[in-house]
Amino acid sequence: MAKLIELEGKRYDDYVKNHPMKSHFLQSYAWGEFAKKEKRQTPYYLGLVDNNDNILGATLLLQKHLPLGFSYFYAPRGFVIDFTNDELVKEFSNKVVAFTKKKKSIFLKIDPDLIWHEEDYKGELVEPRYDCKHIFNVLKEIGFKHQGFTKNFETMQPRYTFRIDLSQSMEEIESKFSKTVKQRIKKGTSLGTSVRIGTIDDIEEFSKLMDMTEDRKDFVSHDMKYYKSLYEIYNKYGKMNLFMGSIDTNKVILDYMDEKTELEDKLSKLKEKGALSTANQKKEKEIEMRIDKLNEYIDEYTSAKEKYGDVITLNAHVIVEYGDKAWTLYAGNHNVLASSQSNYKVYYEHIKYCHDKGIKYYDHFGTIGDLDPKNPRYGLHIFKKSFGGNYIEFIGEFDYITNHFMYFCFTKLVPLYRKLVRKRAKKAIKKSVSSNNN
Repeated sequence: MAKLIELEGKRYDDYVKNHPMKSHFLQSYAWGEFAKKEKRQTPYYLGLVDNNDNILGATLLLQKHLPLGFSYFYAPRGFVIDFTNDELVKEFSNKVVAFTKKKKSIFLKIDPDLIWHEEDYKGELVEPRYDCKHIFNVLKEIGFKHQGFTKNFETMQPRYTFRIDLSQSMEEIESKFSKTVKQRIKKGTSLGTSVRIGTIDDIEEFSKLMDMTEDRKDFVSHDMKYYKSLYEIYNKYGKMNLFMGSIDTNKVILDYMDEKTELEDKLSKLKEKGALSTANQKKEKEIEMRIDKLNEYIDEYTSAKEKYGDVITLNAHVIVEYGDKAWTLYAGNHNVLASSQSNYKVYYEHIKYCHDKGIKYYDHFGTIGDLDPKNPRYGLHIFKKSFGGNYIEFIGEFDYITNHFMYFCFTKLVPLYRKLVRKRAKKAIKKSVSSNNN
């Protein structure tokens, strides 16, 4: 008879990392240790083993402690099992639920990265690898409650993403890039964007770029301590790389000035000829427009140089590797010199890096399902789509409720209370400001 046990770190990671169906960095030993340090959650590394001590399934389970001794549990992108084996899914789920009940759980949440729907870069349906609708019904039969087919970022992890199949050649991968991406990578390359893999000493710079991106894109980032812990833990138990993209402003300014001088010489020679043909008049106009553009670029780079120095780090991206996959976890970008297109060059370099290492899938780690152009995240979606990956929709979140009354309080009453507190706080601030103005 199979039994549920807590697994030692290396044994747990070896199983999860090499699972043919479900390896994910959010199920790694490193993520559990990070959650313990930075999120104050208690990690459990559970495995279902048979009579011969062979692992049949595993999961990282994070315990979030609540008042009065209660808690809830979350298996991020878990479980790590063969979801096509109904009996195994049922046995594993029931034993994990029983484990949480002993610790006064009110619910257990899972959100496995099982593919509900997949389209290739042309928008054509990809043949399913397994019957996800059947798995959905099995989970509901066990007692899990599906939390809905959300379209944005309402869930713990994104329900949608783009994944690039890196088993293709780089030529095949690049052929699926949009025309715009190809042009921007080319420009970033021509301007001499330097891309290197950073060290822990670069975390401070990365954190600053994330703060800039937060202000510009209106999302909540983390402090430097959070990022430093993530880097330290993942490079102890797994692999996390920090790709840094920078521009030498002196070189760019000199290159633009050389091009400008060359064009001014061409323009002067054209004007010396006097009356021009229609074709030459058009050429003269094009040269004048390019010179105007070059003057804008020279002013832009000169201003950035005066404020930030000769060499400016414009981009810092965090890539996490685990098993046969890699994820772009964070991307911080500077407020200046967006015209350099260095961001695209950095993306290209870490895609190529992962390909050359033999990683199978490159995951952009999140996009939207609501494709209304008015959606604030629509631009992010188009950006990630332009790199030619498959558009994937996951099955979504499931909650197994173990204490219905406390679950109702936690999911309905507590959010309502917090909303009322925020509303009262805003009124108090408004009243205080009004009083001060009077």
